[in-house]
Amino acid sequence: MTFRLFTTLLHLGLLFLSGLPLSAVAEVRGTDVTGREVVLPEPARRIVLGDGRHLTVLGLLQDDPVALVAGWRQDKGLDPATEAAYLARFPALADVAAVGAGNRLLSVERTIALMPDLVILSLIDARDPQMAMPLQQLDAAGIPVAFVDFFTAPLDHTLPSLRLLGALTGAEPRAEEFARFYTDHLEVVSSRIAEADPARPRVFIHVHAAPTGCCATVGPGVFDDFITAAGAINIGREVVPGVMGNMGLENVLAADPDVYLATGGAHMAARGGLVLGAGVEAGAAQASFDALTATPGLAGLRAVTEGRAMGLWHLFNDSPIHIVAIEALAKQLHPELFADLDPRATLAEIEARFSPVSMPGTYWIPQQ
Repeated sequence: MTFRLFTTLLHLGLLFLSGLPLSAVAEVRGTDVTGREVVLPEPARRIVLGDGRHLTVLGLLQDDPVALVAGWRQDKGLDPATEAAYLARFPALADVAAVGAGNRLLSVERTIALMPDLVILSLIDARDPQMAMPLQQLDAAGIPVAFVDFFTAPLDHTLPSLRLLGALTGAEPRAEEFARFYTDHLEVVSSRIAEADPARPRVFIHVHAAPTGCCATVGPGVFDDFITAAGAINIGREVVPGVMGNMGLENVLAADPDVYLATGGAHMAARGGLVLGAGVEAGAAQASFDALTATPGLAGLRAVTEGRAMGLWHLFNDSPIHIVAIEALAKQLHPELFADLDPRATLAEIEARFSPVSMPGTYWIPQQ
């Protein structure tokens, strides 16, 4: 007997014992970002997350997202401040089982033992050869898998992924509410840029920015999407064929970008890099940014000397709240078009309307 058949029979048996008609089974379905149809006999109530940080995505849809999560892989976990905030609000988070950690390995045995009714993985997993066998094993066990993507192609896949999660967890109205919010804010940026047709500044994106080992950057996707949406050109696209690569400092200097954009987070503190994000005080964030832009080589960039340098929280790269990052970038890149735009108010509204926890911190520099 397969796991899927077992759980279906168990569900039907419980309905029979409760006196409810079999027609009460509320089948839910949706199409994931790989084009696969995902069908569940009812909204998922025991989920395994392939990426721990996607707990905050569920948090946009559910008042208590932790109640739905039986296990999570920690390869892409929450940053420490965010995890602490969720743990304080939802102590049950401490009981969520680990099903894998580094190198995106997923323990199929631990996953099956949790008896989930849904496993949520990322598009990266769908394209990862090492995941072929685990996926076959999950399918053989009758455990449904849904692929989402807020990272590889965020502008294309964020809303379909959010709507899929809404459908599979019984939160379609809230998913649609966030989708309207997201679309309305994105339209303000895109329409003004299209109508004004401003010059597109050339931006160098220095990811995981630190004074040493310069300079990791990105090609198509992820931050490239944000830069494009905000009306600029990512110069990394010209030299990095994949999602991420390296551009030596001498090449950055030769490219002479109009804008220098650094990304960072709490994970960069140990390397003396740019520290931004949840729980980071403005003064500490500014000090790390000043130290970074004073680094020999970077300090000589025209973009830095002319005051066209900016810092951005790196973990905007895997969440629907990247709409805030797009607004912050648009305001910095085209101040004349977006003088009235307030990305801080947008972030505050997301917290008030959608997030189950409050996450004060410093998410970009300068704070316009």
